[in-house]
Amino acid sequence: MTPPLRRLPALPLALVLFALTTAGSLASAPPPTDPLLPQLLTRGRVPAAALLALEGAGTRYAEAGPGIARSDHFRAGSITKTFIATVVLQLASEDRLSLSDPVERYLPGLVRGAGNDGRALTLRSLLTHTSGLYDYVRDTEAAVPVTAVQAVRIALTHPPADRGRFAYSNTNYVLLGLVVEQVTGRSYAAEAERRIIGPLDLDGTSFPGSRTSLPSPHGRAYDTDGTDVTELDPRTAGAAGELVTTLTDLDRFYAALLGGDLLTPRWLREMLDTRTAHGSYGMGLFPATLPCGVTVWGHNGRISGSYVRTAATVDGRHVLTFRVNTTALADPDLEPALLAAEFCPRTP
Repeated sequence: MTPPLRRLPALPLALVLFALTTAGSLASAPPPTDPLLPQLLTRGRVPAAALLALEGAGTRYAEAGPGIARSDHFRAGSITKTFIATVVLQLASEDRLSLSDPVERYLPGLVRGAGNDGRALTLRSLLTHTSGLYDYVRDTEAAVPVTAVQAVRIALTHPPADRGRFAYSNTNYVLLGLVVEQVTGRSYAAEAERRIIGPLDLDGTSFPGSRTSLPSPHGRAYDTDGTDVTELDPRTAGAAGELVTTLTDLDRFYAALLGGDLLTPRWLREMLDTRTAHGSYGMGLFPATLPCGVTVWGHNGRISGSYVRTAATVDGRHVLTFRVNTTALADPDLEPALLAAEFCPRTP
C-alpha cells in the first residue's frame, strides 16, 4: 500500500514571473500569450508553466509559477515522434528504405498474431498512424518499463482496428525505432543524435535510454495527483516518447525542420501530407487550424510529469513551445487559446 497522495493547490497569481528578451521584433509589449500562462495555474491547477517563442532573430520567454526556468531539461513525450519520423524520411531520401515497403521486410515474423500481419502493413502506415495496431500504452498505462519487442508483443495480443483509418498508437513508432536499427545497424537514438541533435547543436537534447534522472538543470515534475515523478524510467515510452530536451532546443529543431534544413523539399512535402490520415496527421507532425484561419504544424508530448506542445508556421520562421511540469492540462481549451494568441494576426 502507498500513502495517500496529496494534491498540489493552485498557485496564486502573485507568484507569476515574466522574463522578456530584447532581441529583434519581439522586444515590444508582451503578446496575448503571456497573460494566458497564469490561467494554466488558476484554471488548470498546474504547478508551473513556461513558454518560449522564436520569430525571426528574436525570442521571447515567459514563465508562471515557481520551480521552472528557461534552461530546464524536461521530458518531451511524443514529441519524440517528430525526431523518429525525420530520421526515417532521411533514410528514405537515401534509398535505404521505402515508405511503401511492408514492415515484414525489416522485421520478419515480428508483427503476427490476433489478426495482425506485418506483411500487410507499410512503413507509411506506421508513420501516419493508419496501421490499425493496438496502442500498447493502453495496457501498460505508461507506467511499466518494457523493451521495444515486449511493447510490440503486448500490442499484438489485441486485434487491429480498421487498417487505413487514423488511430494514434505508440506501437507504430516503437516499430519504426526497430526499423531504423535494422536498416542502419545503430539504435534510433544514435541515428537521431548523428543526424539531428549533433548537426543542430541541440546541446540539451538526449535519448536517456534507461537513465531515470534528468540532466541538470531541471525542476521537479508532478503527476496530476501531485505525486513527484521527476525520477522516471523512460523505457515506458522508448522510441514513441523517451526524449529529454529544452525549450530552446525544441524551437530550434522545429524551425530547422520546417525551414528545410533536415529534409529536401520533396521529403518535407511528404512529411506534411495528411491525405493518408484523412487530414489528421502527416508523419510525426500534425496540423492545427486556428480560428483566424492560420494553420500551424507541430506535435504535443505527454508523459508522467510533463506536458509539452510545439507549434510552428509552415516555413518554420515562427515557433512556439510551451510546457507545464505536470502530466496534463486540466483545461484543454487553454492550448488552442495559447496558439491563437501567438499565431493569429493582432489588431492594433
